[in-house]
Amino acid sequence: MASIFELPDDLLASIFTNFPCREAQINALAALIHPRIAPCRNVVVHGAEATGKSAIVGALLQTFRDDSPSDLNYAIVKSAECVTARHLFERTAGLVQDALADGSTAGRCETFAALTAELTKMLKYVERAPQSKRFVLVFDGIDRQRDASPTLLPGLARLSEIIPNLTTVFIVTTPLPSVMRISSPPHIHFPPYTKAQYISILARTPPPALPNTTPQETTDLWTRFAAAVHDSLTRPAARTLPRLQHSCTTLWPRFTAPVAAGTHKAREFSKLLIAARAYFQDESVIEPGIQYARPRPKKNSGSGTGTGTGTGTGTDLSTLLPPTARRLLIAAYLASHNAPRHDNALFSTWHTGSKKRRRGGITLSSTPNASAGTGRGRKSKHRRIARKLLGPGVFVLERMVAIYVATKQEWTGDANEARGSAGGVDGDVGMAIATLASLRLLVRVGGSTTGALGAGGGGADLDRGGKWRVNVGWEVIRGIGRSMGVEVEEWLVE
Repeated sequence: MASIFELPDDLLASIFTNFPCREAQINALAALIHPRIAPCRNVVVHGAEATGKSAIVGALLQTFRDDSPSDLNYAIVKSAECVTARHLFERTAGLVQDALADGSTAGRCETFAALTAELTKMLKYVERAPQSKRFVLVFDGIDRQRDASPTLLPGLARLSEIIPNLTTVFIVTTPLPSVMRISSPPHIHFPPYTKAQYISILARTPPPALPNTTPQETTDLWTRFAAAVHDSLTRPAARTLPRLQHSCTTLWPRFTAPVAAGTHKAREFSKLLIAARAYFQDESVIEPGIQYARPRPKKNSGSGTGTGTGTGTGTDLSTLLPPTARRLLIAAYLASHNAPRHDNALFSTWHTGSKKRRRGGITLSSTPNASAGTGRGRKSKHRRIARKLLGPGVFVLERMVAIYVATKQEWTGDANEARGSAGGVDGDVGMAIATLASLRLLVRVGGSTTGALGAGGGGADLDRGGKWRVNVGWEVIRGIGRSMGVEVEEWLVE
């Protein structure tokens, strides 16, 4: 003999199929909501965003009402659609009236007391058979209700004490302790999906078979591809199941392009992963927007080599940053990769006697007593690594500003503008330094605690003796320089 506390297996089978990896939560909700098992007055459903709380509660209630319309009815109130608390009261009364469909009209509910009186009038019950018609009232996202008083949640939790055949379900993100001021109601937690659960859910809906492959090979490749997308993009860009599905759907055609072209096979997952590694390293590919549709320049008109303007990051920075910030970033790169002893030879017109720059880079002798007639100096016997290939060094803020002032006239071609800013850090330069620090393009090292925290939190301590380090690479700086018509390599000492 089957127990009266057990539901038929086929009743929840469709819900288990549509919402995998949530069997425990579905069984708990069914036991606490169904009128023939163990209905409760209040149930709190909590969990992170996009974990299936609202969808499962709605599907479960719809299944119960379709199975036994005379036993259960429900209404779902979404707080995101309610602007004020009064709007919430009016909408709650209207949705309950629509669910009952008895032809009457709900009255005005401007206060919580009016809502209580209206619900009591609509949800009539008989004392000798109080559970003949169970009504479930769901408040979805009630913890984010705008213009909510501190007594809103406790008052809603007390409704079931006045109306015995009412079950109130609260769907929240994080339940606060004792927020309802009642004896502890049952809580059902929807934890975030694990990696195995993500892959199991995605594997249930594989894409169509690829050309020259079997459906089983496509399914196996899709499963391994979903695991790779989860490992590379879950934390920065795809933290929820819908976003992970969107990421996989967006990257799948690009990932399988070699298979469609016939250059690789579906079983060669490692080769496909290496060919598409750029898509797994940049989350901007899966984010639709203006930057995604921006055309990329093919050739550089200012260089005879015909190469591009650098990487995509450099192109974005050269477009997004203002001219002052770009010149300061180049000056910071030169200060990080050139030794201070070469500043006079590079940037001082008094030292060289001319403003004309040497093209193709500068190579200075490492021996101080090299003769003047030897041209570039005596060649070193040991091969050295280029400075631009080494890590950035630390420089003083005053030195970076001095390089910026010395190079501004030649880079802009406006002598009056350069002469006007020769005094050092003006308002525009200080704002540009603060912007670069907030974007983590310039990083403060050492110094006082206030300066370090200011640089990390979006501000910048403009102490002239503060030590900084540039936080961008050579390809980015070269792209920014070429966007301004400057070959940064000519200003580096090899």
